[in-house]
Amino acid sequence: MKLFYTDHFELPLPEGHRFPMQKYRLLRNRIAADDAHRDDALIVPQAVTYEQLILAHDQEYVDRVCQGRLTKEEIRRIGFPWSPLMVERSKRSSGATLAAARAALREGLAVNMAGGTHHAMRAAGEGYCVFNDAAVTLLTLLAEGQISRAAVLDCDVHQGNGTAEILASESRVVTFSMHGAKNFPLRKHPSDIDIELADATNDAEFLYQLKMGLDAVLKMGPYDLVIYLAGADPFSGDRLGRLAVSKAGLKARDEMVLETCCLQNRIPLAMAMAGGYANVVEDIVDIHAASIAVASRICRQWMGRSRSYGT
Repeated sequence: MKLFYTDHFELPLPEGHRFPMQKYRLLRNRIAADDAHRDDALIVPQAVTYEQLILAHDQEYVDRVCQGRLTKEEIRRIGFPWSPLMVERSKRSSGATLAAARAALREGLAVNMAGGTHHAMRAAGEGYCVFNDAAVTLLTLLAEGQISRAAVLDCDVHQGNGTAEILASESRVVTFSMHGAKNFPLRKHPSDIDIELADATNDAEFLYQLKMGLDAVLKMGPYDLVIYLAGADPFSGDRLGRLAVSKAGLKARDEMVLETCCLQNRIPLAMAMAGGYANVVEDIVDIHAASIAVASRICRQWMGRSRSYGT
């Protein structure tokens, strides 16, 4: 399985900033040291191009991001200080999802070890998201004729408002978000399917709602590609999550999504890590690493079935 990483394009943050940027480097180190991933490929992606960015974002917004002309309010809303490294990191993170999607179309499943920047809207960034990697990826592939219909399965604890806003008029993409009802963002942009969860939702209810949501999404198919946001922040120990889902529950979530899409319905899938804000950064890494382990197993099963079918 191909794993795309961008952690060495590190965004410089002030001391005490609450975004756990180190989780990406720790995750790659964890995966690289794990014998279970010895046959998986760690790859640095190309950055998305200007032309690809403006498929999803207003040209004027992209220009101001790239040229360092964002207002103080826009920078505050994004949550990161502007720098050339912020721009490069954001372009590479979107590039990683695009590269993972291209690999998934060839091989069934691939992973961006970052990404999931689902709060970035057409003309604004928000909530640590500058460019929307899922929207850029899908609109690029649709424009190229590589896909004709796709879905975004967003299981981050925060609603994918930016993805929903950008893709609202794109009938070829179904947007799904399962998130905390009372969590950020306060103003939610409606997805095609939204499932709102009460504070302290536990494993059983979380997985039940996910099963109902997956069934609803699949009824709106078929799909050439799914982009799956496997957020670590529904975890009970997440300081921004407000839910009560265990690590085992999140692994079961990943298994349900990947087995349903990839094995049962043979839909290529690109996975992005999305959010995670546990007080103990190793908890975030544990959850992301478990998501990647599930993906690697499912990818091997997909490839094994393809060989057995002679395809």
